[in-house]
Amino acid sequence: MNLIALGCLAATIAIYMLTKRFYQKVPKLYFTPLLLTPAIVVLSLVLSGIPYESYHEGTHWLSDMIGPATVALAVPLYKNMAVLKKHAFTVLVSVMSGAMVAILSSAWLAKELHLSTEIMESLAPRSATTPIAMAVSQLTGGVPTITALFVLMTGLLGMLIGPVIIRIFRIRNDIARGVLLGTSAHTAGTSKAFEFSSISGSISSIAMILTAFITLLITPWALQWFL
Repeated sequence: MNLIALGCLAATIAIYMLTKRFYQKVPKLYFTPLLLTPAIVVLSLVLSGIPYESYHEGTHWLSDMIGPATVALAVPLYKNMAVLKKHAFTVLVSVMSGAMVAILSSAWLAKELHLSTEIMESLAPRSATTPIAMAVSQLTGGVPTITALFVLMTGLLGMLIGPVIIRIFRIRNDIARGVLLGTSAHTAGTSKAFEFSSISGSISSIAMILTAFITLLITPWALQWFL
């Protein structure tokens, strides 16, 4: 690893820690680290002229940790197992409905906007986590890199809009909050759900995982309706 790549790694971690500390002092949605950190990193790369290849060389292992981080969500799931068992049917039906709506509405919108079939197939799995969404995109004929961008946009928008919806409709139930954020905004939504409560975060985790599996199973079949 060269000095530029190492510097990019150190800078990315430092920026995240600073934005997280700032968010704790000023807890506004638009100051969340998941939104502010990428913006600062992108701006820094553009101003410094550092190519993405050099940045990726030093920081790729951070994205490689998505898998282990997802597995680590099993800890709060285990701690709230009694709640999960009690509301298993409600969570399952809600997540299935949300995942199917996300897939079908994405494909329908792409068709109505006269986007190419390739873009439609890239957009459809956007509500799943990045690894699953990219795999589904590749399976159906989409472009995984474009899908990754749609997944990122979905997560950030869901994380920003979800709490607003919760506040407007006065959703106080931890189960409902968790399902809403986990189904619509996957990892980013789950991060926000844990800010409400451990139960909301745990439900959001299981909703995120279920959404990924449902997306994997349903997307290839659902897209046939629009092709």
